[in-house]
Amino acid sequence: MTEEEIYRKLTAIFRDVFDDDDLVARPELTAEDVPDWDSLSHVRLIFTVARQFQTQFSAAEIADLKNVGDLAAMLKRKTLVGLGN
Repeated sequence: MTEEEIYRKLTAIFRDVFDDDDLVARPELTAEDVPDWDSLSHVRLIFTVARQFQTQFSAAEIADLKNVGDLAAMLKRKTLVGLGN
């Protein structure tokens, strides 16, 4: 999966979770940038991302995320591992 595909898919997920059709997943995006991003929506976001990308995250992986760029990079690594690369 390319980085562009990951961000496209993340944008759709973010728009759904935060009910904001103008939201765009970009590397520097953080919870501080999204008014409705609270702890409950964060849990929903992580579960939705895991389900849509057919992967799992450890608590340590989630805790290490600083922004959407970190999430996208982790998803790219996980999809490469899933392909046997």
